Order: sequence, then structure tokens, then C-alpha cells
Amino acid sequence: MPETALPEPSRVYRWMVLIIVSIAMFGNYYVYDALSPLADVLKQQLGFTDSNIGLLQAIYSFPNIFTVVIGGFIIDRIGLRKSLMIFGVLCLIGPAITAMAGHLWLMATGRLIFGMGAESLIVAVTAALARWFKGKELSFAFGINLTIARLGSFAALNSPTWARSAYANWRWPFLISLAFSTLCVFGAVVYWIMEVYAEKNYRLGEASTDKVVFADLFKFGVSYWYIVALCVTFYSGIFPFQTFAVKFFEEAHGTSRETGGFLSSILTLFAMIATPLFGLLVDRIGKRAVLMMFASLLLIPVYLIMAYTQINLYIPMIMMGVAFSLIPAVMWPSVAYIVDQSKLGTAYGLMAMIQNSGLFLFNLLIGWANDYGNASATNPAGYRLGMWIFSILGFLGVFFAFLLRQRENGPHGHGLETITTASAKT
Repeated sequence: MPETALPEPSRVYRWMVLIIVSIAMFGNYYVYDALSPLADVLKQQLGFTDSNIGLLQAIYSFPNIFTVVIGGFIIDRIGLRKSLMIFGVLCLIGPAITAMAGHLWLMATGRLIFGMGAESLIVAVTAALARWFKGKELSFAFGINLTIARLGSFAALNSPTWARSAYANWRWPFLISLAFSTLCVFGAVVYWIMEVYAEKNYRLGEASTDKVVFADLFKFGVSYWYIVALCVTFYSGIFPFQTFAVKFFEEAHGTSRETGGFLSSILTLFAMIATPLFGLLVDRIGKRAVLMMFASLLLIPVYLIMAYTQINLYIPMIMMGVAFSLIPAVMWPSVAYIVDQSKLGTAYGLMAMIQNSGLFLFNLLIGWANDYGNASATNPAGYRLGMWIFSILGFLGVFFAFLLRQRENGPHGHGLETITTASAKT
């Protein structure tokens, strides 16, 4: 039967694909966030410093500076199902190496290999969803995929509660994350089978990936670069904090590991629930740059409040949760109003490269700052330098959002502050 005569994939079949790739993403996100609740255990049992722990998290981001280029190239060359399999296997090999022995550089090698597979797996899943879903269904499919993925983060950060006994030894939580990493391979295998069947029986769209075309980098306007700067400062103020959050809550505020893990997971919980709601809000009121200013402003006091007071920690974490839900709901879609539709892959790929550069540097910087201040349960003031760094990032976020608002309210604006705008430049 000619391909043009083949029917579209049924809705049930497409949703089965969505669930399968989302299961792979669940495992991916779990492994990434499994390190944070272990920070104090690694310090006590293996003698790791905060700089060592920062390295373990930072080295994940290092290959991600390049994977949007390499991962997209691999997907284009060998296809989706083979790419998913390769990236899924890397997501399994990395955690296996990390759990092998308590040597810093061996564990870092495992995190590096995991990073090589994890972000490329996200690119491949994005391409798969774009192949199977269209129009309004695509946005909804992305939302479901992200919600299931973030459940992996939520499960990892709360593992001190549901797997409390595992934290008696540093290796056991890593072995649990290794078990969850098998979901990446499982998802890749099942997707392979489903795609082979579908290619014989359905008409599928072409896969699209986030590829960086370097000739286009000089064609983006000033507003785009303000958003990129805001992206770097915002995520560098959130994820490196989460790296040390559980340890910080235990040593500076005397919480249990279980409570610290739940407090850290509040950000993920807010993002799962509130991000779509904020997306609906901004569509009704516009004011995108103003909302990004407001969210960045929330981050300035929260770290200093936690560093200098014994306030109920739910208050600053809820403030962070609002910011963590609001900025992504506004920032990522805003790029589509500023950049030509034909260059969106380049624009998002470039943002991802620069964002991961920031995560790499600031995980190392905060680890150094905590060691420099000799941060510990007997010296909680040692965390203050790192908290000041996070607050300064919040101030920079406000600054870049202000510059964006000034630009958008001028003659070179793209309508970010209005209620109705074009879906993307053409």
C-alpha cells in the first residue's frame, strides 16, 4: 500500500507512544535528582566536600553544552528509534558506574556518561512527540510528558521518606536510581517495536530536532539575548541550590533528611501543577516581561531569609515554587514571538547550550563557596556566601527582565506585553 494511502495513527496508539516515552523520561529525571538527598551521606561516609558534590552535579551539565548539536546530528543520521536506544543505554551505563565504587572520579565519570545520554534522550523524545502529535494535541502531549517526567524528580527528592532504610549506606540509593534508569532502556525498546509496526501500518510525520545552525546565531534580536540571559541567571539560581538544598536544610535548619527532601521537592510539585495555570494566565493578561520581573524579584529575598533567619521554611520554598512555575511558563514560549519560526530549533538549542554552561559553572562555584565558608551543622553561617550568590542572580534576573520590558515597549518590540500576539514570527 502506498504511504499516502496509509491511515493516520489511531489516538489510542499515539497515547501509548506518549506513555512509553514519558516512562523513559521518568527514569531520566529520577537519576538526575537522586544525588541531592545523598549529599550529607556522601560527606559522612566517603568524606566528600561540597566542592566534590558540586562537581558530581556540574559534570552532568558539561556534555549538555554540546549534546543539542551532537544529539540532533545523531538523530538525523540514524533515526529516532536507534537514537533513543543509544541514549537510553547511556542513561543506564552512567548510573551503573556511579554506583560501582566510592571513588570521586569514577562516580563523576558515571555522571558524565549519564549526562551525555540524558539530555540527548530529551531531544529525541521531543522529536518523537513532534512526529506523533500535531496542532493543539502537541502542546498537551508535551505537558503530559513533562508532568510524568517531573514525577521522577518528585520521587527522587522524596526517596528519604519512602526508602528511608536505603540511606544507611551511600550505595543503596544509587542502586535504586540504577533500577529506575532501566526505564530509559525499557522505553527505548518498546518505542522501537511500536515505531517499526507503525511504519508498516500508519502514515507518520517527519521527526524534527533542536539543531544549532551557527550561521543563524547573529540574526537573533536584542530581546532574544535578554531572554537567554534571564534563562541562565534564573536556572543557575534554582538547580545548583537544589544540589545542596537537602544538606542545607539539615545543617542550617536542623530538619530531617525526609523533611529536607520534601521541602526541595516543593519546587517540582509547584511546577507540575502551576506552570500550565500560569500559561493560561499570561495568555489572558499579556505582560510577559513584567511577570518575569516579578518572578525574579521573588528569588532575591528567599535565600537571604533562609540564610539569616529560622523562618518556617515552607514560606520561602513556596515563593521559589511560584517563581519556578511562572518563569518557564512565560520565558520559553516568549522565544516563539521573537524568533522566526524557521529558526526556533536553533534558538532553543542555543538557549540550552548556554543554560547548561551556567549550570556547570554555578554548581562548581556554590560547592566552592560552601567549602570556603566551612559550611556545616556547627557552622551554618558558612552557607551565606552561596546564598548571596543566588540572591545576586535573582537581582540580575530582574535587571534583564527590566531591559526586556523596556525593549518590548519601544519601537523594536514584538508584542510580548500585549494580550494577543502572533503565534510566531514568519
